[in-house]
Amino acid sequence: MDTPGFVNLLNNQTSYNLDSPEPVWFSTEQSVVMDNTPVSDPPASKERRKWSLKEDRILISAWLNTSIDAVVGNEQKAPHFWKRIVEYYNSSCHLVGTIPRELGQCKQRWARINELVCKFVGSYEAVLREQRSG
Repeated sequence: MDTPGFVNLLNNQTSYNLDSPEPVWFSTEQSVVMDNTPVSDPPASKERRKWSLKEDRILISAWLNTSIDAVVGNEQKAPHFWKRIVEYYNSSCHLVGTIPRELGQCKQRWARINELVCKFVGSYEAVLREQRSG
């Protein structure tokens, strides 16, 4: 426990007006300079970044390499699985100088890619079935 600050507070003989509307800031220093400049609010939302074709390919590669890992295989839970994908993705040498993607961004993008791939595969299978006449 860090007690010197508390000891100094107890030994401090400065009187404080507790009825004052101004806040009292306790510190180990005798005087505290108050900065009354307004604090700007953080932006409401982050700027949306579009995924490039190169980023899509790296994400797909990360997903494939992580899912076919012979050492871990399919014995990993989803959070750990996605954490490994994001680490693989963000450590790619092809993305040097870019802002790293977060786990949620990668999962959402993968869901979109997977949806489109499934639609394509379904259409492709339907075309192959149509060609098998006779």
